[in-house]
Amino acid sequence: MKLRGTRKKSRLQLLHQYYKYTGFYRFIWITLKNSIPPILGLLLAIFFVDRFIVDLNLLLENATDTFSAFLVYTIFFLSESFLGLIPPELFIAWASQTTHPWVALTGLALLAYMGGSVSYYIGKLILSIPSVTRYTKLTMAKHIANLRRWGAVLIVFAAFFPLPFSMASMAAGIMEYDYRKYLFWAISRIVRFFLYGLVVFKVI
Repeated sequence: MKLRGTRKKSRLQLLHQYYKYTGFYRFIWITLKNSIPPILGLLLAIFFVDRFIVDLNLLLENATDTFSAFLVYTIFFLSESFLGLIPPELFIAWASQTTHPWVALTGLALLAYMGGSVSYYIGKLILSIPSVTRYTKLTMAKHIANLRRWGAVLIVFAAFFPLPFSMASMAAGIMEYDYRKYLFWAISRIVRFFLYGLVVFKVI
């Protein structure tokens, strides 16, 4: 017999309760607090340098003349595949000065998506080397634990914000997260490039 005044919680309420108890909202807040200032700082620095120090349009035009698109794409793909050490915004700025900016940006977005898959399979490969697996699981314990708790939500969040998306992808491979699901949620990485492109293209 049901007690009067009680009701079954909806799926959305249960998810909210789960994320609250597991610390997801706190994780989001800390990440945003740490990531938004550097993003705004980078955009302001680009604006300041362009207005008062050097013509960034001219500088980037010279870069597009000096370095071949193939070389830039190769460097970007390697960066996205191995820990994402170079900020993607630099490549988005480069794309803004190419002959066809949105085509170049599309190429970057697709390479970022493919780079995530490479990271995923690096994680899978790590599993076949016991000594490396032990070391990697220790160094990436936080990423793996978070992925176990929050799954797809973490992949999407890492795709949009300055979390190391390559690390999140590698963690997905290590814990053998379903690859088809990974590919689906990782599409958000492509969306991220177009959203950032809208901002960077207007600043430069």
